[in-house]
Amino acid sequence: METGRVRDHSAVARAKARMLEPRSARAAQRVLTCLCDPTRLKIVRALQATELAAGDIAAVIERSRSATSQHLRILRDADAVRSRRQGNVVRYSLSDDMTAEVLSAMSSAFDRLTTPQRRRLACLSVPPTATSKNKGMDRP
Repeated sequence: METGRVRDHSAVARAKARMLEPRSARAAQRVLTCLCDPTRLKIVRALQATELAAGDIAAVIERSRSATSQHLRILRDADAVRSRRQGNVVRYSLSDDMTAEVLSAMSSAFDRLTTPQRRRLACLSVPPTATSKNKGMDRP
């Protein structure tokens, strides 16, 4: 598909070489979707510190257990977190796979934002995700 006259063929070729294969693009979309919600970002950050029980995660992120469970399900479906049963308690940790690695790296990148960058981002209007809007998952 041609959208106009190419001015720099070598630059276009280099840029095209950086594009993801369709399968990788779908995986990237899955990972990025996980971070679309600030609550899931908080969960990832909490699990970077230590393994936690579901109820403890809810306390850390100041959300209900029900909302926390819904977010954990999304993260599990994306292979970002893993769970293990310890008696009657389910404990969560970040997965060792690429998804968790990418989520952790993106989360850490936000720590490096400068004050002017934070101000610019604060000006952007970000609508709530359909999941959180429809299910009330962002309410404590």
